[in-house]
Amino acid sequence: MKIVSFGDIHMATAHMETISAELASADVVLLSGDLTNFGGPRAVRQVIRAAQTYCPTVRALPGNLDQPETIAFLQTEQVSLHGEHQCYGEVAIYGCGGSNLTPFQTPLEYPDEILWQTLQQAVADVPPTPCQIMVCHTPPYATQLDRLVDGRPVGSPAVRQFIAEKQPHLCITGHIHESPGVDMIGRTKILNAGPFAAGGYIVARYEDGVLDTELRFM
Repeated sequence: MKIVSFGDIHMATAHMETISAELASADVVLLSGDLTNFGGPRAVRQVIRAAQTYCPTVRALPGNLDQPETIAFLQTEQVSLHGEHQCYGEVAIYGCGGSNLTPFQTPLEYPDEILWQTLQQAVADVPPTPCQIMVCHTPPYATQLDRLVDGRPVGSPAVRQFIAEKQPHLCITGHIHESPGVDMIGRTKILNAGPFAAGGYIVARYEDGVLDTELRFM
């Protein structure tokens, strides 16, 4: 199974053409939030349709810069991972959109207890598959993936606690444009590809019980 993931798209759908062969060879494309710039369902539809041009199986989260009504839209389109999960053979994928609270009062922010509840809801009925992948727009607190330019960590303590307890094999995150990279919490590998317009994306392959992941740039 091959998964291609990217986030912080902010309507930069033209960049999908650059990795069109990668997307066309994927079994699933995961969009990890901030699909738009303060957009609602109409703008989100454009992003989803652009990805489906290359791969029909797309799953997505809203980010903090997507309007709250996009949650219901993604559910209606049957592509949502916000508080939900999907299984593909031995691979279970679940997620949480939006972000923790910021000073900017963006459209889709949650206190940490809501992020925790949403992740618990997402994983509640997930079977014990050999490969568990978590997609969360906001990164866990105090990693290499949640640092502002001045080095301050601004991720979510609740997301970090959830990862520490559940130990998924992989966590795909985003939100903090300044911190693309790779880090670990226990056995969980965490990747932030940075904003899609800057060229970052993730390729994950699961085969014969082994999950291989790679952070790539166009």
